[in-house]
Amino acid sequence: MAVRVQFENNNEIGVFSKLTNSYCLVAIGGSENFYSVFEAELAETIPVIHASVAGCRIIGRLCVANKNGLLVPNTTTDTELQHIRNSLPDNVKVQRVEERLSALGNVIACNDYVALVHPDLDKETEEILADTLNVEVFRQTIASNVLVGSYSILSNQGGLVHPNMPIQEQDELSSLLQVPLATGTVNRGSNVIAAGMVVNDWAAFCGMDTTSTEIARIESVFKLNEANPAPITSSMRAPFIESMSDL
Repeated sequence: MAVRVQFENNNEIGVFSKLTNSYCLVAIGGSENFYSVFEAELAETIPVIHASVAGCRIIGRLCVANKNGLLVPNTTTDTELQHIRNSLPDNVKVQRVEERLSALGNVIACNDYVALVHPDLDKETEEILADTLNVEVFRQTIASNVLVGSYSILSNQGGLVHPNMPIQEQDELSSLLQVPLATGTVNRGSNVIAAGMVVNDWAAFCGMDTTSTEIARIESVFKLNEANPAPITSSMRAPFIESMSDL
């Protein structure tokens, strides 16, 4: 299921949020409507946490995350770090990194098992990434772009990449990552995919301008129509179906 949402009239919602299979971070200071859309979809299964990183609201571009861990730039304040640590599930590791390419979300794309990183990322950052997020790391470009975290987005079910990526490159990357990949856009033709959407294994959120064709593509590659509903939905649905059959 893919849901359209805006952050204060801005469709680049991947800039203001970060979604994983065990938690979701949303930027502070947005309209309540932005949070309520996330909370309506996710609150039954994972925590939705309001946060800032380095005093900024562009948390989706500054940090990199999966269900195992969260990496934030070294400009993150102690207070912010403490708040995030306190709000996250206990088994999620949080780590600050000293990295020249400090917009980590732009230079790293990952799911729960693998990460693609900018070819010039520090070796030390690569090691911290592998350790904290428990992933295998590959240095990569997407359609000759080094900002792999901007031009691709991954879940454990699939990945969406820049529309200009050659098919041979897609196939090679797909076998490396062990997930199916497709080219696509969000927000009516934007190729900066990760800025326009966030996704995990059962839900996706994209900007309000995203067309129904783009949404169909997103739901298909991330297998969102096959995703298991949250346990609460199933337990509510069963008595409802029984009461209908009694009529």
